Amino acid sequence: MPQKLHWSEAADTILRRARAEGHSWDSIAALLGVSRWTAIHRGQRIGARRPPPDFIPKPDLSRPPLPAGHPCSWGLLVAGTCLQGTPYPDPVFDLR
Repeated sequence: MPQKLHWSEAADTILRRARAEGHSWDSIAALLGVSRWTAIHRGQRIGARRPPPDFIPKPDLSRPPLPAGHPCSWGLLVAGTCLQGTPYPDPVFDLR
């Protein structure tokens, strides 16, 4: 007979957080080392739900803002435009 799985508060917290972040049941099951159906059953039991499609998470305010022209923010701004791949006009972040 299979051994009964005992859920801990830590495992429940991981399951709730992963589901709230939009992870699939397959990825949650792999993360916890259980079967997909075990993760689904436990998630339903503790009320772990996906956020609605129009949910926008709150920004992380503990991180300091990036300065103008930082490669991360500049790359996101110009991705898919005619400026893609061009450096920021001010050479402050010239990485050559």
